[in-house]
Amino acid sequence: MLHPFLCSQNVWNTVAGQLADTGRFEVYAPTMLGHHGGRKSPTWMLHTELLVDDVEERMDRLGWQTAHIVGNSLGGWVAFELERRGRAKTLTAIAPAGGWSQHSVAKYETVLKFIVGGPALIAARLLGPRILQLPFARRIATLPVSGPAHGPAEADLRDLVEDATHCHAYLQLLVKTLRMPGLLELASLGAPTQLVVCEKDRVFPAPRGHRYFLKHMPDSVEVIELDGVGHIPMLEAPDRITEVIAKFVDQHATQHKAIG
Repeated sequence: MLHPFLCSQNVWNTVAGQLADTGRFEVYAPTMLGHHGGRKSPTWMLHTELLVDDVEERMDRLGWQTAHIVGNSLGGWVAFELERRGRAKTLTAIAPAGGWSQHSVAKYETVLKFIVGGPALIAARLLGPRILQLPFARRIATLPVSGPAHGPAEADLRDLVEDATHCHAYLQLLVKTLRMPGLLELASLGAPTQLVVCEKDRVFPAPRGHRYFLKHMPDSVEVIELDGVGHIPMLEAPDRITEVIAKFVDQHATQHKAIG
């Protein structure tokens, strides 16, 4: 289970626990390179390939040649690349990043959103989670991650602030996104895939935020539309996300089951 940009494995805490509690799945949710609690990038130019290499190495150490891969946002981008390397039994992409060509409005709009949020990240780094006590701060913090105004639970929001303000890959990944194209070869997807679109996603607003995927992916890809939720839906609707993942995995599972 792969997390979004600026986040960590913490975003999967509830969903991972619910899936593990079924007794049917082994669940692994690593923190990716350059993110809070994860390994530091070995180079300043942090390309997507390095993120994928790191996850592959972790899978190898677990003894998982393949797994049912779940990714949200940046994690979705990495999940598609893992599928291309033959590491995915199934792929669940939740509001995935990378849905753009070399030069597209979607790419530059996405980078601009994160640049505009830079001053807020600096302020949050100085004040820590206390910044949420300032007027309007909570709403500003919830806008990019959730649909409802109240956003995720207080503990989850505090974790998001800590993760975002200690993400070493902030500038690295923005520069990488500007320089490189998004996902390629989507038409050659081999593993069963579902694309999860979030109605209140403000990072990749529907429908334009997912038009690239719908245009380039095979017709066999299942598209799930979740109403009322934002960009990181597992924080505000964990039960729904657990159901979406488990139902799809059960549908395509073989004798050996593992969720990565």
